[in-house]
Amino acid sequence: MSFKNPFDGGSALGRNGCTCGDHATQHAHDADVRSQDQRLQRVVESAVVRAIFPHDVTRRAFLSAVGVSTAAAAIASLFPIATATDLFAQTATPEKKDLKIGFIPITCATPIIMASPMGFYAKAGLNVEVIKTAGWAVIRDKTVNKEYDAAHMLSPMPLAITMGVGSNPVPYTMPAVENINGQAITLSIKHKDKRDPKQWKGFKFAVPFDFSMHNYLLRYYLAEAGLDPDTDVQIRSVPPPEMVANLRADNIDGFLGPDPFNQRAVYDGAGFIHILSKELWDGHPCCAFAASREFVTTMPNTYAALLKAIIEATAFASKAENRKQIATAIAPANYLNQPETVLEQILTGTYADGLGSVKKDPNRVDFDPMPWQSFAIWILTQMKRWGQIKGDVDYKAIAAQVYLATDAVRLMKEAGLTPPTATTKTFSVMGKPFDPEKPEEYINSFAIKRS
Repeated sequence: MSFKNPFDGGSALGRNGCTCGDHATQHAHDADVRSQDQRLQRVVESAVVRAIFPHDVTRRAFLSAVGVSTAAAAIASLFPIATATDLFAQTATPEKKDLKIGFIPITCATPIIMASPMGFYAKAGLNVEVIKTAGWAVIRDKTVNKEYDAAHMLSPMPLAITMGVGSNPVPYTMPAVENINGQAITLSIKHKDKRDPKQWKGFKFAVPFDFSMHNYLLRYYLAEAGLDPDTDVQIRSVPPPEMVANLRADNIDGFLGPDPFNQRAVYDGAGFIHILSKELWDGHPCCAFAASREFVTTMPNTYAALLKAIIEATAFASKAENRKQIATAIAPANYLNQPETVLEQILTGTYADGLGSVKKDPNRVDFDPMPWQSFAIWILTQMKRWGQIKGDVDYKAIAAQVYLATDAVRLMKEAGLTPPTATTKTFSVMGKPFDPEKPEEYINSFAIKRS
């Protein structure tokens, strides 16, 4: 399966090379957005001029005498045109107010879940039902089949769905990351003396899904220890809510999974936290808000309102002083169905490790909505490294098509966050630098790989 040019006619990503699929390039898309903003500003300016000079003759005489540009500048100095334009844009009525969003009951979904009980969706004029769902394949299928309007997804899933890897190809978008960090490798308590991964040959591990950061980070960690993740251990997909029970029943030796289940394993005495995922890659993405490109383009006002609500919830969740309040909001049975003390340990970063120590790491989990396109490129390198995709891959084009960084930057500003000025960045995974400009060199640098 080759993904060299995802914009050829008939491809899963559509004909064109922008986030909405209607422009030849992302530059053309951004220029059109600016043009639309300018047209909206001219509408507001015209309305203000008509309000000041309601009679046509007087208005024409004024504009003729001073010129349109001078008139606009003079009015802007007395009237907040920019504020009025923003308010005008925000009054666009959502095409659909009653929405269903699927989620898996894990702390990664915190912004999507808490936006319901804490009123962020209602503030945006939406009536959103967040629906607890059994597993990631169900999330994918229900969203693709339009039973859900949008969903909480693992950050690799929109890429896989768009390319038709593991499912039929459907153009998907990921306009916001939900959480960064927040995962761990948890081992059965019987392995408390086997802290060196070189001792893990023959172990059985669980991850939530084949197309997950958990799978790629576990494979990366094992390979760095010299173990081939396809031959030296077994890795199986297990829904997160079933991981602790499988650990307790001795069906698995450990898992790289999401919270609350790492901490729940400690709470139940079934396991211990071997290493936090942030110790492998500090700031890595995990889960995300995702929607089909059809939803984004056919219901733009609904999409904008929904994304705004989620990014504002993410901004709220990013503040440490809000974490205990959030733990209370998401603990009930219809959300995470977990003891508040377990959620507080995760969200505050003061936690028991299962080996008799209490550790403090305020960044154990964090919330940052920026969908860095370099994240997507790294994920694609791992999909290729482990044989999920083959052939030529147009990394940049796929990343730009799926990870909608432009939309996130605009709304992050409105939510009081400071967005970056670029859409890609370099970072390191287990001390190894990743340059998004050189993905093939990165793949070829690994001794253990399938590609």
